[in-house]
Amino acid sequence: MSADEDTSWGRTRQNGVVQPLLTDLYQITMAFAYWKSGKVPDRAVFDLFFRKNPFQGEFTIFAGLGECLKFLEKFQYSNSDIEYLKSTLPASVEPEFYEYLSNLTAQDVTLYAIEEGSVVFPRVPLIRVEGPLIMIQLLETTLLTLVNYASLMATNAARYRMVAGKNVSLLEFGLRRAQGPDGGLSASKYSYIGGFDGTSNVLAGKLFGIPVKGTHAHAYITSFTGVEDLKTKSLQHKHTGEAYDLLALACYYRDSIASELGALVSEASDGELAALISFAIAFPEGFMALVDTYDVKRSGLLNFCAVALALAELGYHAVGIRIDSGDLAYLSTTAREVFEKIAHKYNLPWFAKLTIVASNDINEETILSLNEQGHKIDCFGIGTHLVTCQRQPALGCVYKMVEINDQPRIKLSQDVGKVTMPGKKNAYRLYGADGHALIDLLQRSIEDPPQVGQKVLCRHPFQESKRAYVIPTRVESLYKIYWQDGKVCNPLPTLEETRNRVQVSLKTLRNDHRRNLNPTPYKVAVSDELYNFIHDLWLQNAPIGELS
Repeated sequence: MSADEDTSWGRTRQNGVVQPLLTDLYQITMAFAYWKSGKVPDRAVFDLFFRKNPFQGEFTIFAGLGECLKFLEKFQYSNSDIEYLKSTLPASVEPEFYEYLSNLTAQDVTLYAIEEGSVVFPRVPLIRVEGPLIMIQLLETTLLTLVNYASLMATNAARYRMVAGKNVSLLEFGLRRAQGPDGGLSASKYSYIGGFDGTSNVLAGKLFGIPVKGTHAHAYITSFTGVEDLKTKSLQHKHTGEAYDLLALACYYRDSIASELGALVSEASDGELAALISFAIAFPEGFMALVDTYDVKRSGLLNFCAVALALAELGYHAVGIRIDSGDLAYLSTTAREVFEKIAHKYNLPWFAKLTIVASNDINEETILSLNEQGHKIDCFGIGTHLVTCQRQPALGCVYKMVEINDQPRIKLSQDVGKVTMPGKKNAYRLYGADGHALIDLLQRSIEDPPQVGQKVLCRHPFQESKRAYVIPTRVESLYKIYWQDGKVCNPLPTLEETRNRVQVSLKTLRNDHRRNLNPTPYKVAVSDELYNFIHDLWLQNAPIGELS
């Protein structure tokens, strides 16, 4: 992943692997066939959309638009690209085609899109691309790969944020389990957009400005056998600078609190104590300890509290603990009770509020179950289930031609769900009196937009009897032009602004659309004119069978 600071956008440059050849071969072969057929002057319109919300939910978060625009800005076949294509395509391909490719840019492309970070729904195009047929055909695979995973990841993260609640922190710990380095970086970026608070991924922190968080692994604890392994035992007082023996202080406190914690000093690991003292000396201002290497109740909590109290005597406040195994609800409740006892015993109110972080293969269902059990966890570290999107590994965005040379195009299928909606369309979100979004409405681009306070007939695109009148109290036009005349023409939001957009957009949905279990489907409709247009074109293009 090569990404450097870009002074023009104040963001990171495009990933170096995202280039015109990051595509499927059939895009290149189609381009040649188009070229050979004399279709160079042809102009087309393509819609990028998905057909089904992921994770058995009823909403999706649109992400990846910024990367699509960076791709358009840099689109140019290099000399080495052309040489490679010459070695790959048949020898019969004329040299003039390669010359044509080498001069291709996105200068004549126009791209409309919904704002990145918005809640979106099936069948509503996320992106509409207009321009020369060959050029915008060549964009298909790359745009899809930039939007599919980004939107899936942001949606997954947003769902975790909703089940965890606003008072619990969420950290992305998935780099080691992600699908390669590019997947890991994308996961860090789009989980942050979706509502996570930080990442363990240091490179993502550098590239995207995401807060980075981390403690230590079990290996650090097990690398110490006993207190004799400690090479350094002293730590300076935060305020006076006087050096104190942290080991002696920790041992004193361990003896003092063991009975109150229901633990025995003889059962606690001296190697663990040594490791925690060593880590505290290294990070006295940010002491966060992993406490489940041996036994949370018998060893980890006792050793942590002893070291934390020793630090407190020297003017430092420990941060908290991480639990990576076991019964997380029970252990977090036990830890909180211990912290509260010590806070009371030593008159240290902040001790009662020490942070409890839980990791260990956590998914949505785990958090929901922990919520029901009344856990005392302040922060979840989530890896595998988040970054691999195990419940649904792909969103399934598609890129379909809907118009060529001002003539509408429709793709038919025996599966009605795969029939495309032809022509250039605009999309509007209609809001009800309570301020929540009621329905998304697709119209032909030549229609006047719906008006506040005026009755609008909204129809299901394929089921004639499903229709309803809506009188909107607010109408939101969903599309903006983001690329025109070879440049970005709408200001791109920062990562923080996109992240905030996600939460604002989610709040426009009713709770029943957002809930985890059996959510209510959100309605997407077409105007009466678009409905008739679709069905007229369907009849014109559907073959008429003959019975014999």
